[in-house]
Amino acid sequence: MEIVFSYFKLIVLVAALLLSKAAYGQHVDSRVYTFGVVPQQASEKLASLWIPFIQHLSKQTGLNIEFATAPSIPEFEERLAEGVYDFAYMNPYHFTVFNEHPGYIAISRQKNHEIRGIIVVSSGLEIESLEELAGKELAFPAPNAFAATLITRAFLDKAAPGYTATFVNSHDSVYQSVAKGFFAAGGGIVRTLNEVSPELQRELEVLWLSPGYTGHAFAAHPAVPESVRTLVQGGLIMMSSSEEGAFLIGSLGMEGLQAAIDSDWDDVRALGLK
Repeated sequence: MEIVFSYFKLIVLVAALLLSKAAYGQHVDSRVYTFGVVPQQASEKLASLWIPFIQHLSKQTGLNIEFATAPSIPEFEERLAEGVYDFAYMNPYHFTVFNEHPGYIAISRQKNHEIRGIIVVSSGLEIESLEELAGKELAFPAPNAFAATLITRAFLDKAAPGYTATFVNSHDSVYQSVAKGFFAAGGGIVRTLNEVSPELQRELEVLWLSPGYTGHAFAAHPAVPESVRTLVQGGLIMMSSSEEGAFLIGSLGMEGLQAAIDSDWDDVRALGLK
């Protein structure tokens, strides 16, 4: 009952803010807010998926919100640490770190979803267990990619000791390099594998699937005014209520968005990752 009431209060507040925006003009806040997206994929693909989503969010809220990312996941981490982004879409581990400093605040997450790491191999190789990867060269997107690296490596360290880890900057690069035979296997997540071309998917097989954890966070920098934070939170949650918004969320491989609070990621904190 308390959760339902809080959600109702959120919708009422967002409606009031939207009415205020309409009364005083399309952009009552002339500031440009940056929306950083973790670079799990090639920059061109990331931009093609996220720019329409963020433009729709801008139109819905009346705020000037611009897409931003980074050349690599480590560089994205540095920018989060410096508080470069006003809003950001980050992996679960990133959120637990940057929630502490500089203090990013959770506002939303994917509805009815847990993130799972996968280990993929080339469909042309006859590898049937993690143990067969011992001593092999394996690809991962970045050292701190949550499910694709941290979770998969936690299991590989026990099942396949002696493997060599190489970081190739993105999930797409992992899938492409494994398919071409440059590595025996690689780490990724279900969503990004589903977003590569059907041709590339046919060249890969999922060898292993991890347990599920709370997924990526949509979060706001603590310096963002609470009224703006609430407006963006409401815009994200209500986006799926329109045909265009639902399509844009679906293009990101999500079925919808829900409100989130910082404690939603306590299951990730409990892993004690460093």
